[in-house]
Amino acid sequence: MSDDLIEAASAVRQNAHAPYSNYLVGAAVRTQSGDIFVGCNVENVAYPEGTCAEAGAIAAMCAAGQRVITEVAVIGSSDTPVPPCGGCRQKLAEFASGDVRVTMATLDGQTHVQTVADLLPGAFGRDHLDSGT
Repeated sequence: MSDDLIEAASAVRQNAHAPYSNYLVGAAVRTQSGDIFVGCNVENVAYPEGTCAEAGAIAAMCAAGQRVITEVAVIGSSDTPVPPCGGCRQKLAEFASGDVRVTMATLDGQTHVQTVADLLPGAFGRDHLDSGT
């Protein structure tokens, strides 16, 4: 894991909008070109309308015209490394191969690394759609 990716996730975490949970999360993705895109969680009083940090980073990446994730970092306000939620695991699987490393971190420097495939075994993918025709 590159320290710059964790640092980027940590820095953007400070911009999270989490007035209801006070649970700040930052995420950073590195693309095939080496660029880093970041996102933070944005809560809404109507809870289902909020967005996750990982989704924000992916949206920024797509807005810049990039589509391939090679590395991920997520950092949250917890005592243990925070994993992406189920929906974000699927979003990551859309743009990252199964062997892409996801480093989950805490503010005090603890880390836990898993691959996208470890986080989402049996992921739903394009091949499932193609086989239906």
